[in-house]
Amino acid sequence: MLIDWFTVGAQIVNFLILVWLLQHFLYKPILDAIDAREKRIAAELADADEKKAEAQKERIDFEDKNKAFDEQRTALLAKATDEAKAERGRLIDQAKQYEASLRATQVEALRGDQSRLGNEITLLAEKEVFAIARKALTDLANVSLEERVGEVFTRRLRDLDPKAKELLGAALKNSSEPAPLRSAFDLPAAQKAAIQNALNETFSAEIRIKFEDSQDAICGIELTANGQKLAWSISSYLAGLSTKISDLVDTQSPPAIDNMNKPEMVASPKPDTAKAPVPEPAVLVGAK
Repeated sequence: MLIDWFTVGAQIVNFLILVWLLQHFLYKPILDAIDAREKRIAAELADADEKKAEAQKERIDFEDKNKAFDEQRTALLAKATDEAKAERGRLIDQAKQYEASLRATQVEALRGDQSRLGNEITLLAEKEVFAIARKALTDLANVSLEERVGEVFTRRLRDLDPKAKELLGAALKNSSEPAPLRSAFDLPAAQKAAIQNALNETFSAEIRIKFEDSQDAICGIELTANGQKLAWSISSYLAGLSTKISDLVDTQSPPAIDNMNKPEMVASPKPDTAKAPVPEPAVLVGAK
């Protein structure tokens, strides 16, 4: 068999041309397209990774912000709760102080009313005792109350202890003005003379005195000089009565005074008036 080398050469040339054509017009565009696609895919993957990283970062930031918000909310809630408790305590304390002040005001007002009532009763009792004693002495013994009071005063004057007598005598003798002798009534001339003589004899000197009427010395006599005072008064008889009246008012005043500040009312025992002693009429000697 004979080989046609021309034909072989032509076929080789045709094959090479075909390969070049395929390489230039088919393989290269396909390879370029594949490279471009790979690059695009790689870029998309890189962009996806970047977006994923950004999303992860945003998620972390959101979680941190959410955590910080929760912590801030908890702190604000705790602060608001503490402030509410403090304000509640302040309002309660303020209410208690107002209540205490109101109770104290009420107690003070009630005590003032009690004191005024006791004073009015005491003054009324003194006046009534004064009038009854005057009438009783006049009717029964034919002796005026003024005379009896003067006699008691002069007797008590002579019975002074030495120290009290020395102090009062010095005050009377060194007084530049006549010493006032006050009584609730105008003493008879004989009674004035008896008191003057008693003073002169007691202190062995001419004692200058001036007689004055004073409503403060109810049923009594008071002698003052240079800060020293000698007094006798039936008012001391009424001291026990005043104490009994005060105790009675305290007992009969519901929660007004003693129980005003107590949560529960406790009944006070009634005073034993039968055992309350009545003081003797007092002779007061000392600094005025």
